[in-house]
Amino acid sequence: MSVLVYTESEQNKFKKAAFEVASYAKAVADKLGTTVTAVAVNIEDTSELGNYGVDKVLKVSNTNLEHFNSKGYAAVLKQAVKAENAQVVILSSSADSKYLAPLLAVELHAGYASNVVEAPSSTSPFTVKRSAFTNKAFEVTEIKSDIKIIGVSNNAFGLVENSSSAAAEDFSASIPELGVNVNSVDKATDKVTIADAEIVVSAGRGLKGPENWGMVEELADVLGAATACSKPVSDLGWRPHGEHVGQTGKPVASNLYIAIGISGAIQHLAGINASKVKVVINTDPEAPFFKAADYGVVGDAFEVVPQLIEKLKAFKAQQ
Repeated sequence: MSVLVYTESEQNKFKKAAFEVASYAKAVADKLGTTVTAVAVNIEDTSELGNYGVDKVLKVSNTNLEHFNSKGYAAVLKQAVKAENAQVVILSSSADSKYLAPLLAVELHAGYASNVVEAPSSTSPFTVKRSAFTNKAFEVTEIKSDIKIIGVSNNAFGLVENSSSAAAEDFSASIPELGVNVNSVDKATDKVTIADAEIVVSAGRGLKGPENWGMVEELADVLGAATACSKPVSDLGWRPHGEHVGQTGKPVASNLYIAIGISGAIQHLAGINASKVKVVINTDPEAPFFKAADYGVVGDAFEVVPQLIEKLKAFKAQQ
């Protein structure tokens, strides 16, 4: 019996979430006194997983799985669970995994807990702590099924280095008819993605127009951060819809979230509440965002942000 972990990847590279779920899986395996087996799809070099406690890697190579497909990936993981006699399956809480996990749970008759933020407090009974009510509360959930599926909330557990062998072996899995064909994918390759970012710099209508977004991108470059925006900004066409974060956009669970000129509508706050530290820059001291912020700056973004960039550049130059 082992703990099975699905390691997300893209373009032959592991995502940061893959190492976080591997770290979490190692913590679970230690509690159960067993080993960690990872499933890696279309990855040539899987040795990096050994830095995070993975004992064995099942390498799946199949051109039909070049692009994520929840039905196909669920089929692969189901076969891996059976082959490894796994009783616990670990995934991230990314958008892809949230499509994948329910399908897998049905196939395995397994209980599924998403948005888990800590290692199990007990393995008998098997209980986990997860966020609830758009990250406004926590609940302790007991999973009673024989096979248990856990979705780890992004940036909740962190990366924990734990050297292991990560011996790789090929794993042949039968793939069902997928029903969907992906002809092409267009995406920016020179920017940090919101899903993988530890720092997100976001801005709203307080920037007054798309022509002023240069300072937001410059601040993001200095911090090695992803750029994001509020819903009105994307609706106005100032920024791509792919940058829209919030309850109706992409969820954010970064270590640092900087909001510039965003008032803080409840839908926006619900989507970014999982971020650990929130910094707000706004001219309106009564903006709702200040009530949710860890740090707030009441001031004009066109004065504050350039000074912040200057100070950060000076600090980096001294290192």
